[in-house]
Amino acid sequence: MGKESPKRKEFKCTKMLREVMAKHFYELDEAAKTGSKKIAWCTSVGPAELLRGMGFLVYFPENHGAMLGASRMASELIPFANAIGYSPDICSYLTSDIGSFLRKKTPLQKAYNIESVPRPDVLVFNTNQCRDVYDWFSWYGREFGVPVVGVFTHRNIGEIKDYHIKDISKQIQDLIPALEEVSGERFDMDRFKEAVRLSKRTSELWRQCLESASAVPSPWTFFDATIHMGPAVVARGTQEAVDYYEVLLAELNERIEKGIGAIDGERYRLYWEGMPIWGKLRALSTQFAELRTCIVASTYCNSWIFDQLDPDDPFDSMAVAYTELFIVRDEIYKEKYIKDCVEFFQCDGIIFHDAKTCPNNSNSRYGMPLRFSEQYNIPTIVINGDLNDLRCYSEEQAKTNIEAFIEQLQERERRSSTVV
Repeated sequence: MGKESPKRKEFKCTKMLREVMAKHFYELDEAAKTGSKKIAWCTSVGPAELLRGMGFLVYFPENHGAMLGASRMASELIPFANAIGYSPDICSYLTSDIGSFLRKKTPLQKAYNIESVPRPDVLVFNTNQCRDVYDWFSWYGREFGVPVVGVFTHRNIGEIKDYHIKDISKQIQDLIPALEEVSGERFDMDRFKEAVRLSKRTSELWRQCLESASAVPSPWTFFDATIHMGPAVVARGTQEAVDYYEVLLAELNERIEKGIGAIDGERYRLYWEGMPIWGKLRALSTQFAELRTCIVASTYCNSWIFDQLDPDDPFDSMAVAYTELFIVRDEIYKEKYIKDCVEFFQCDGIIFHDAKTCPNNSNSRYGMPLRFSEQYNIPTIVINGDLNDLRCYSEEQAKTNIEAFIEQLQERERRSSTVV
């Protein structure tokens, strides 16, 4: 008989998670069909709080991109975006999403019996992730004939200056007239502040959930977190997201109190730097579980912590939250941030995912892995792949490299135990 695969430890709150996500998509679908509410498309780290505060329902194409990757539909759809001039080297969220639209195929059809993504009334971007989101939204703006507005973020920032914050704050405020014209409603400061308050509370709870992985053994893994982060992305600024993370946090704390680890016999703890490989989450989760290795933390899941938000100072605090974001910072900041996380979560090493089409969220290209190995004596490995385009990923090569890396950790452990 073959070796039995480790059993995945399901969360009791998964049913609630599915309900939150289903409500999000059904509400959008109903509004798109009836015109009952205006719909704004928003980049994942865009000004969602402002949009909710102005009465829009908010749809996130990057979340749809992740669904395309996780469902493995992306690779078949990307070539259709390539055929209309979008390079295979640019963001595979963008190319798979546009391919999905062109082919009228979406994972929403199977998951929720929803035929298509909701038609936007306005598209709102923030370039804090990359320039691709602007080009992505501009294509849809031309396709649908609707306004495209947004925020252009400073990049490669070391120390954040006052002018950075004032500039972003003013850009967010300048969105209001265009959004009022689309919504047909006047801006309501109190409603906006309430959305900021709920978003802040969601972020505080999400941070606590992620930091629970500092427990030994960890109550959950990076792979769990990529699934449970859904409400932090699509529902921040709502009571539903707050309610969900209160339940998830209680369950994580219960696991910690009972000594229940996500990985049976947890032996090694690793940090994941970079994007998930959406189409291979389950395979990677299984492999690491078999190796008694827990991916306890990641830069990626931390990207939706905005606890700098302040409902008493909504515009400037949004500017701070969106400017302090890891992805817009310089190499020196990023290196220190990762080192601090490795120490906090008691990691034995770092996995860098070099995502072919996501240079802005791949931090292995300018010597950082070697610096961690030489300066901090922290073992590292680089996996070549992509967030959505599985043609860029060799599963066998990655599997072999991961096994070799764990063997290196074992040898390192043996050497340490022999030192008197």
